Amino acid sequence: MKGVRHYPGFLAMAVACLAILYVPLIVVMVYSFNDSTSITTWGGFSWRWYADVFTGPEAPRFKAAAWNSITIAVLAASAATTIAVAASLAMIRGGRFRGKSATFALINLPLMVPEIVTAVATLIFFSTIALTTGYMTILIAHVVFCIPFAYLPIAARLQGIEDSYEQAARDLYATQWQAFRLVLLPLMLPGVVSGFLLAFIISLDDFIITNFVKGAGMETLPTAIFGSVKQGIKPNIMAISTMMLAVSILFVTLSYYVNRIGQRTRS
Repeated sequence: MKGVRHYPGFLAMAVACLAILYVPLIVVMVYSFNDSTSITTWGGFSWRWYADVFTGPEAPRFKAAAWNSITIAVLAASAATTIAVAASLAMIRGGRFRGKSATFALINLPLMVPEIVTAVATLIFFSTIALTTGYMTILIAHVVFCIPFAYLPIAARLQGIEDSYEQAARDLYATQWQAFRLVLLPLMLPGVVSGFLLAFIISLDDFIITNFVKGAGMETLPTAIFGSVKQGIKPNIMAISTMMLAVSILFVTLSYYVNRIGQRTRS
């Protein structure tokens, strides 16, 4: 059987798709080191725009936005991971129960619904219950849409763990909580860490939902970048974007390798 690379046009299509996806990112990264104030003319290599992010006139705004983004991401990822652990235990260790398929679909619904629809629906919900938009509304929204991202690696890890470990612990007079805390949770840990990292980076990078529910005067790093871009693209925005891209790549890579370590341990 022929591999996909032997099909006519496959290589050209793959190269075109990769170019469309990654060339703009590479351009942004390269010009973030441009010494010139122009975003199209190369003026030599320089770190000046990275320094400007921390010491320039817009530095206080970006620092406040970054603090909001990081704290919301940590809290949202922690809450979403806790809920995802409970959901995976119910779905995989809970046996058969009425509405199991519907529950699984509900957990994964944020992955299938367009983000703009989720954003509008969330804003309408907060308006209906008269909840003032701000830090708390962003946090609640992030927890909800981060749950499936945390759930998938945790559930995948749990499916590969035989229930005989828990049964052995119960036979040795461990309580259900002790069997979970001392036996099952350590075995699940690579999936839990992977789910947390994935939920963290999804929350940190979110713009659409955050922009709808943030309220006046509240900024996260993506919305602060968008607000600056509306006034014109400046090299310091490219520097911030490059740093966010580096953080995203780091966390996704960590999530991948934590999962790989878990799979090797299980094997």
